[in-house]
Amino acid sequence: METGAPSPVSLADYERLAEQRLDANAWAYFAGGSADEITLRWNRESFDRIAVSPRVLNGGPGGHTRLSLLGQRYEHPIFVAPVAYQKLAHADGERATAAAAEAQDACMVLSTQASVSLEDAADAGASCRWFQLYVQPVREATLSLVRRAEAAGYEVLVVTVDAPINGVRNREHRAGFSLPVGIVAENLKDIGGPAVELARGQSAVFDRFMAVAPTWDDIVWLSAETRLPIVVKGILSAEDAVRAADAGVAGIIVSNHGGRTLDTLPATIDVLPGIVSAVAGRVPVLLDGGIRRGTDVLKALALGAQAVLVGRPIIYGLAVNGAYGVAHVLRLLRDELEVAMALSGCRTLADVGPHLVIGGRRG
Repeated sequence: METGAPSPVSLADYERLAEQRLDANAWAYFAGGSADEITLRWNRESFDRIAVSPRVLNGGPGGHTRLSLLGQRYEHPIFVAPVAYQKLAHADGERATAAAAEAQDACMVLSTQASVSLEDAADAGASCRWFQLYVQPVREATLSLVRRAEAAGYEVLVVTVDAPINGVRNREHRAGFSLPVGIVAENLKDIGGPAVELARGQSAVFDRFMAVAPTWDDIVWLSAETRLPIVVKGILSAEDAVRAADAGVAGIIVSNHGGRTLDTLPATIDVLPGIVSAVAGRVPVLLDGGIRRGTDVLKALALGAQAVLVGRPIIYGLAVNGAYGVAHVLRLLRDELEVAMALSGCRTLADVGPHLVIGGRRG
């Protein structure tokens, strides 16, 4: 932070400052969504349409935000979402984010496309123990990533299932986005894919990219190949949620990829209750997309999420003040969540339920 500059007091402050710090290339990548960015906007607006209905005269000591998830205890339900190429925001990249996450007792999910190796990120922060995995076109390549994650001490695999191809990211197109020299997906440097030659009349989308895209069979195969629990990220329908549970996954993340894949997908908070109802407690359900306030976290928990993941605000904190900025973003959200819980009559997360919200869609 510049000497004498006012300190940010909210995630919105960090976003404004980050736009000033990042160049047009990086800002388009991190802040943009797909096409007309309608889903990106809906993620935020849908939270704003939900009101909190508090219960009063519920004071007393002993409140906390602790939770148990997949056999581990976490101090709070605010996790760091996987975001690629964090060196675009700060020279220390994911190492700074991992250090900040550890300092704030926040579970961090590292991206397959991180700009540092998965081993370096794990070394930088003891809470960087979930690894986000893109299933590779060749199974041996996928297994090599899994084995590295296992050896580095990662405890959960987060398999992203909603982005077999990129969305139509017009903001990036207008900015002429490209990765600067020296920033690469470190974990994929030695991994190649099969070359696919297209004949005249064939579609690059269907005959090149979708021809090697993962399927439900890959989830079943991967489950048999690793001892790590598998969480699938990118579920938006009750039908897919049930199918994932039937496939034996350990958890589900309701996500529309931050509005970066198919535009006009629904806001995640709008579909959350139906998914929670459909899985009926068989697996834990988490959510990302649009979280900017502690009240947003409270609303997501009230509608059935067991934890939330935060992506863009983490990057904005990183861009503004490195690891200190990330730590402050996480601290702000946790403090706001505790205030929201206290003022709505909740001493622990067990007290949070659908009775606290007005306007959210029910299952």
